[in-house]
Amino acid sequence: MTLRTLHRSSAIVIAVFALFHITNHLAGLVGVATHIAFMEAARVVYRNLVVEIVLLLCVAFQVGSGLTLVLRGWRQRRGFVPWLQALSGAYLSFFLLVHVSAVLSGRVLLNLDTNFYFAAAGFHVPPYPYFFVPYYFLAVVALFTHLGCAAYWQVQDRSRWVRVSVVAVPAGVSIVLALRIVLLMAGKLAPVDVPAKYRATYGVSMQ
Repeated sequence: MTLRTLHRSSAIVIAVFALFHITNHLAGLVGVATHIAFMEAARVVYRNLVVEIVLLLCVAFQVGSGLTLVLRGWRQRRGFVPWLQALSGAYLSFFLLVHVSAVLSGRVLLNLDTNFYFAAAGFHVPPYPYFFVPYYFLAVVALFTHLGCAAYWQVQDRSRWVRVSVVAVPAGVSIVLALRIVLLMAGKLAPVDVPAKYRATYGVSMQ
């Protein structure tokens, strides 16, 4: 099997989890309690030791193989979609590396429940929103765009409209979803009261 084939196989595992994770965030539109209840039910599956190890191994492989593929084809890459696929994949590698490291550190080193409040805390402690707003927004857009680019190569025998649509539609949907998720975590759709222990991770006193 080639590196690209293995990359695609690993991507399927991560994409299933990522889409499930985004659904979890969208459940938060009903309320933070709904978000946390959904997450606790889902954790029965993805925090199973075997599942979590497989998922973490896939993430590590995806980051390494993705960056390798981006660099390997840098000089040969031509056209809008190939560059869009490469750049969205590179951003996803960055996001996975930072996000997974942060979650594991929160769990293991800080002994925190890495729930909605862990993710939202950075939106409520200036100046960190300047990082976290684009960080999360671009992650959602990059995920759907990258999946759309992958689908693009599977419809080369179809009309131009179909080929454009498989990239443009997911990208367009992702912008709407990303905006709602960011507004939710920032407390713009409903008040979000982040507990002091989560704000403290950004240097805010718990007193």
